[in-house]
Amino acid sequence: MMLLSKGRYLAREAKSGDDLRAAQRLRWLAFIGRRGGADDGAAIDADEYDAGCRHVLIEDARSGQLVATFRFMHLCSGAEIGRSYSAHFYNLDKLRHFAGPMVEMGRFCVHPEFPDPDILRVAWGWMTRYVDDNRITLLFGCSSFMGTDAHGYADAFAMLKEKHLAPRRWLPRVKAPKVFRFARALARFKPDPRRAQAGLPPLLRTYLLMGGWVSDHAVVDEQLGTLHVFTGLEIASIPPARQRLLRGVAG
Repeated sequence: MMLLSKGRYLAREAKSGDDLRAAQRLRWLAFIGRRGGADDGAAIDADEYDAGCRHVLIEDARSGQLVATFRFMHLCSGAEIGRSYSAHFYNLDKLRHFAGPMVEMGRFCVHPEFPDPDILRVAWGWMTRYVDDNRITLLFGCSSFMGTDAHGYADAFAMLKEKHLAPRRWLPRVKAPKVFRFARALARFKPDPRRAQAGLPPLLRTYLLMGGWVSDHAVVDEQLGTLHVFTGLEIASIPPARQRLLRGVAG
C-alpha cells in the first residue's frame, strides 16, 4: 500500500470497509451537508462507481482525523473510458482514441473545518507518485463548482472559454439533460481576471496551472448540488518546473 507522509498529513489508500465508509461520510459533509442536508449523524455519499474505484484518505497524522479524500479509477487506455463516472455525464467518444494508461480522479473534497492548502498539495503529491509509478498519460475527472446557479461564476466560466477549452480532438460533447453551455452563452463576455480566479474551485485551479483543459459546457448535478466541468490533463504537457514541484512533494 502506497503511503505519503508530508508535514502533519498522511495520505494512504483505504484498506477496509470502515475506511471507505469514513470517506463516504466526509464526501456527504463536503458536498451535501454544507448545503444544509438533513443529517442523522450517519449520512453518506455513495454510488455504484465506488466499487470500481480505489479510495485515498488524507489524515492528520497527529490526531488521525480524516481531512480529505478522493477516489480514482485506473483505465488501461481510452478504450475503457465508457466505464468512468465522467462518461455518465459527457459524451467522451473522442477520448476513446487516447492511447496509454489513464486515471479518473473524482469526489475530491476537504473537510469543511480544515481549509489548509497543504492538504491539496499532499493529494497531488500522492497522485504524482502513482502517475510516475504506473506511467499514466492522462488524468481526468469532473471539477465541481459549489451550487447549481451559474450566474455567480460568469467570470470564471468566461475565462475557461477564453483560455482553457479542450483541444477539438478531445473535446467532450453534450450528453447530460441539464447543462450550461458557457462557451456559447459567454462568447462575448470579457472576464475580470481577479473575479475569475476567485471563482475557480481550488482543484480546478491546480489542473489549469499544470496545463489542464475543460469541456465547453458545465453539467448541473442536482444530486450533489454542484456544477461541474469535464477536466483533462495530459501528463506530457505539464511544464517542467511544475513537474519538479510535484515530484518534490511526492518524494
